[in-house]
Amino acid sequence: MSPTRDRGFLDDVLKKYFELLPPNRDFVWSKCTGRKKAVCIGINYTGSDNELKGCANDAKNMRQFLMEVYGFRSEDILLLTDDGHGRNSVQPTRKEMFNAMKWLVQGAHAHDSLFFHYSGHGGQTPDKTGRETDGKDEVIFPVDFKQTDDIIDDELHDTLVRPLPAGCRLTSCHSGTHSAHGRLRGITHISRRARERGASASDVICFAACKDDETSADTFHGGVATGAMSYEFIHSLRRTPHQTYEQLLEDLRDRLIPKYHQKAQISGTHPVDLDRDFIL
Repeated sequence: MSPTRDRGFLDDVLKKYFELLPPNRDFVWSKCTGRKKAVCIGINYTGSDNELKGCANDAKNMRQFLMEVYGFRSEDILLLTDDGHGRNSVQPTRKEMFNAMKWLVQGAHAHDSLFFHYSGHGGQTPDKTGRETDGKDEVIFPVDFKQTDDIIDDELHDTLVRPLPAGCRLTSCHSGTHSAHGRLRGITHISRRARERGASASDVICFAACKDDETSADTFHGGVATGAMSYEFIHSLRRTPHQTYEQLLEDLRDRLIPKYHQKAQISGTHPVDLDRDFIL
């Protein structure tokens, strides 16, 4: 599909989507001129049967990128990794992940810029409420998920999105191995649950590594393990800081599709104007 046809299809899907789930009438685009805060989570599941290699590095690289390119302060970034090498990092247990998310949104105001990065395993689990049209919830996995539980998309929404005021930006970048949280998955997947809670007045943008039927790749750059999506996201914005959302999305796809056969996704809690400049 050509970029022009792809853009037209996306616009048509968004139009139909928001006919079923109208944007919040109090929605305000964020100027991202207020306080900047971030949570960067990278989980390798060290020693497990499903161990990953590059997720902890992803989180550390994202933290450094946010400070160097977008002016985030080190004291305003929480780092959660399980590789034992982060001097100031916290173990990404279920409890600590929720603590970090609550810290991120606490005291949020209009035009603040909040950033949530997750690199680790993701997947789906049967929906126990019967309110998901496909019968499944999207989930991410804390390091101790076998002892506690996974984290479903509704919990992420209630913790990260629901508390935000109008005009507050939350940018989410997910490099999970298979996670659809925050993505526009299709008209048939607009659940009754989503309709009930409605759209947020906050400015939430989500970048995801791949489509539902794809896998986000672990790879190596310079001999160091890293996630393909996180690496390309950072590399693209370091090279060209001033891009529109469309330019950034196309650049990510141009780099990811030939090498890793994964198609980066963008979505939001409101119609995403792809012609606007990407800001943090």
